[in-house]
Order: sequence, then structure tokens, then C-alpha cells
Amino acid sequence: MKITDLKPEIVWKFFHQVTQVPRPSKKEEKMIKFLESFAKQYKIAIKKDAVGNILMSKPATPGKENLPTVVLQSHMDMVCEKNNGTAHDFDNDPIETIVDGNWLRANGTTLGADNGIGVAAELAILASDNIEHGPIECLFTIDEETGLTGAKALEKGFMTGDILLNLDSEDEGEIFMGCAGGKDTQAVFHYESCDTNPDMQYFKIEVKGLNGGHSGGEIHKGLGNANKVLVRYLYLLNNQADFNLCSIQGGNLRNAIAREAQAVIGLHPQDKETARILLNHYTADIENELKHVDPNVRISMESTDRPDKHISGSWAQKIILALHACPHGVIGMSHDIEGLVETSTNLASVKMGPDDTIIVGTSQRSSIESCKNMIANQVASVFKLADATVTHGDGYPGWAPNPDSKILKVAQETYKRLFNKEAKIMAIHAGLECGLFLEKYPNLDMISFGPTLRDVHSPNERIQIDTVGLWWSHLLELLKSIPAK
Repeated sequence: MKITDLKPEIVWKFFHQVTQVPRPSKKEEKMIKFLESFAKQYKIAIKKDAVGNILMSKPATPGKENLPTVVLQSHMDMVCEKNNGTAHDFDNDPIETIVDGNWLRANGTTLGADNGIGVAAELAILASDNIEHGPIECLFTIDEETGLTGAKALEKGFMTGDILLNLDSEDEGEIFMGCAGGKDTQAVFHYESCDTNPDMQYFKIEVKGLNGGHSGGEIHKGLGNANKVLVRYLYLLNNQADFNLCSIQGGNLRNAIAREAQAVIGLHPQDKETARILLNHYTADIENELKHVDPNVRISMESTDRPDKHISGSWAQKIILALHACPHGVIGMSHDIEGLVETSTNLASVKMGPDDTIIVGTSQRSSIESCKNMIANQVASVFKLADATVTHGDGYPGWAPNPDSKILKVAQETYKRLFNKEAKIMAIHAGLECGLFLEKYPNLDMISFGPTLRDVHSPNERIQIDTVGLWWSHLLELLKSIPAK
């Protein structure tokens, strides 16, 4: 079976089209052209702002002219992650999709259902002539995944609706009415380097096989973080052997839990056996710790060529200790909503930079502004103690839950009418653009909902096929049930 054989056909038709358009964050030019071409083909009113956000407008169907304008919103960019050995150029290649039972996934890469399925639903509504709805505006934002720059740059008056349906959630049957705010913290080590010792033997320590995942929506699962797994070993080895650290790197995106990491070290010949025995014992411990969430974790140690330089001993010590001490994972749970992560932090990436630098990327989230700043400052403190240069990003606000939301009540009622069961009303720890919209449009009444996605921001990303039909039915029922002005 192919993606175009799935039901509802019109949604999957447009999702397939979306997967054929390369759309990395900050490189949405091809997607913008695709949307402009779509609007021309279907004679849809369209406008574009200075940063590339797109707004398409469609008048009400007959008899629905007295309904308020509803904004449907999705982001056009996608997280670009692939497995080692997968030959894929995200700037130019389409996503190859595979129907796997009741799931749709990609071939060794992220699928881009986050948030391509929301984009597809909007296009399906815009292209259809048999769906009942009041006046609608479809907003497609850029760069949600790496900076929320589209939402941040959205100008007052670009859209006119007072109701917004965000289509960027990942659990069918759950309606979200709030989300966490976030902030990035970056540390840069300006280390001293030394020539490597030709009498040492050099090895690459590599952590692979972790699932990774979304640093907001999946941080509560206790998934393995490759950066933490690697540096724990280096810390233990530092207590047993004198080694040189030549390089260390792992992870990629600020909003993804690191799946892979590696370091190159130099060992004196007499310490090689000590290092291997330690690694065997350590690997057994990690396999036991992660057996329920990351059963395919692998840690290897292989000979490699001698690099020209290594990080000086004092700086290597600071880097290892700081990365080991840097918190990662859930920091606190909500006292307002049972089961909701309130505050977390992600040790996202460690990268070798130019001119003897190591750049560490982290991200913090919290539904409480003061706690978001607290954990960002805690992470900063760890790296400042190790003489790194620390900077914070601007961050983005949370979306405070509004239990009195009128659109929330309509969404609950329509879900119960359709499926004869109650939808779950939730807040989400992942970041959404809704808080930024509220800064420019303080009267917006918003909810977020979507089909079921799993392992987003990783090559294991997949979408549960039958939930797309359920979500689509709910979306259409909701649009025709909006109360008159």
C-alpha cells in the first residue's frame, strides 16, 4: 500500500505532496513557492509577510457567513534528522514514505508529519468545495523548530480571526489548552590545544542506537541522551587512567534528545586494557538502565588515526566535569495538572567549533516563567564555573491555560457527539507558537489538536494512520459547529 491509497484521500494526497518538498528549518523557500503555486492553482487569496509567513483566506460556504473567522495554523518547516548510513540530502531530496501496518514512517529519516500533516489538512480544506465552514484563514509559519522566528515576527493585523486552531499536537483525542515556554542556553569553551603524543594509541568511543526524541513531548520518558552516556564513561575513565581528549561531539538540534555521540581519546598502551574492561562494565550498566526505553543502545571503542591536536589536560577536565554536571531531563512536575512535566532541560548538542572551541547547546522549558529562568540559570552556572562563555536566547513565552475558552467547549462537545466519549483536556510540555500569537493578538481564543505521532524529531518519527481520519472528522465537525457571532 502507498501513502496515496490511505483514507481520507484528500488529506493524504496533500501530505504526500508536502513530503516531496524539501523544507528544513530556515530553508523554507521551496515550501513557500509550493504554497504560492497551490494558491494560484485553486484561486485562493494569499499574502506573505516580510519573513515568509503565508496567510491564505477563503470565504464562508453558503449559510455560514455569520460565523466568526477561524484561523487554522501549522508550521511549514520540519526537523531534519537521519540515521547513520542513510543517504539523504534534506535540502534537495523528497521524503520517502513507507506504510508499515497502521503507521506511516520514512525510510531512515524524520517523516515531517510534525507539522506537515497540519499543513496538509489546511490545504485539503482550502482545496475542497464540499466542506462546511465560516470564513477561514490558513496561517503557515516558518522556522518553528529552530527559533520560532515566524511566530515572533508575525505582525499585528496580518490575520483577522479571533479563534485559532493550532494543528501541531501529537495525540488524537487530546485537546491542548496550554503549553510551556522555552529558552536556549549556549556555552562555548575556548580551550588550549596541544600536539598529540605519537607514543599513545588513539581510539574513538562511540554511542549509537538510541531512539532520541522530542525534548518537550518525550522528555518524561527517561530516554537515553548520548551526550550524557558518553561523558559518564569519560568521567569514570578519568579516575582510572591518564588519557588525552582529542575531540568530543554529539547531538544536533536543540529540541531533540541526542541519539549519537563520539569522542576521540589517546591512551598510553598500558592503559588500553583498563579502558576496555571499564567500557564493558559500563556498557552493561547502561544497557540495564535503558533496557525499557532504549534497548538498542551500543557503545563501542575502536582504534583510529592519531589526530594532530588534543585538548589540554586542564581544559579537558573542565569540559568533562561540566558536561557530567550539566542537568538533563525532568526537573519538576506540575502541581496544577497531574502528570504534566512543569520544568525540564535538554543537553542537546556538543560540537567542535572553529579556533579551538567547543560549543554546547542546551534548551530549557517550563510552564512557569520563573522556573524557566531558574533552570536556564542553573545550566549557565555549571558552565560558568568551568570557565565557559555562556549566552541565553530570547526564549518564547508559555501559553497559559484558559479553562473558560469558548472554542475549547465547542471542541469538547463536538468530540463527544462524534465519538461518544470525552476528549482529554491537556496542557503540553512541548513548545507551541500559541504563546507568541497571544502577545500580538491578546484576544485570541485557541486550542491545539492533532493526530497521533510518535518519536518526532528522530528518524523513528511515525504517524498512526487511523487517527488521521478521526482527527480530520473532528476538525470538520468543529468548523461547521462554530457558534455565530
